[in-house]
Amino acid sequence: MYTPKYFQLIDHQEAISFMQKYSFATIVTVLNGVPEATHLPFLVEQRGEQLVLISHFAKANPQAGAVFNETSLVIFTEPHAYISPSNYEKEQNVPTWNYLSVHAYGKATLIDDKTKVALLLEKMIGFYEVAYRKQWDNLPDDYKHKMMNGITAFEIVVTDLQAKKKLSQNRTEIERENIISSFSSSADKNEQEIAAYMSALKKDN
Repeated sequence: MYTPKYFQLIDHQEAISFMQKYSFATIVTVLNGVPEATHLPFLVEQRGEQLVLISHFAKANPQAGAVFNETSLVIFTEPHAYISPSNYEKEQNVPTWNYLSVHAYGKATLIDDKTKVALLLEKMIGFYEVAYRKQWDNLPDDYKHKMMNGITAFEIVVTDLQAKKKLSQNRTEIERENIISSFSSSADKNEQEIAAYMSALKKDN
């Protein structure tokens, strides 16, 4: 990922927290020489020194078989906002975009043990909707087994983590304050979140 010095996110734990917050990500692999992408929910786990991503495909998805052949790229990104030149002090400026993104690389490993697949699904329920667990537990076993037979579960040990936080760090303090002020009062959720990240960055510095 192209990341100029201004925009480097070098705090490893901050990058992981971002992945866990915006965990519906895009996994990219190559299938027959063509990039393929699927949008999936991920569990992001730290196991000692390892960072592990866990998810599952629909078994009918062609990418479910190709994912084990070579390195995958998983892209975590969410809040983003258009930055108007009206926020800048000088007229000779152009628009840009503020955003955060984390790219995680690694090779997928199949999870085929039924007990482990069931545990994975229970972890996902616990992360995304705890209240659903009671309903899941009461579903007939044959129904749950049928559902599990329709998925391909996998995990990826991350071998390379690249993170970018483009929040107008290269602009003047007045310009950054203009953006924060404008976005903080916006009805757009993306702009509100970018304002919050920019404010947090200002406090850290």
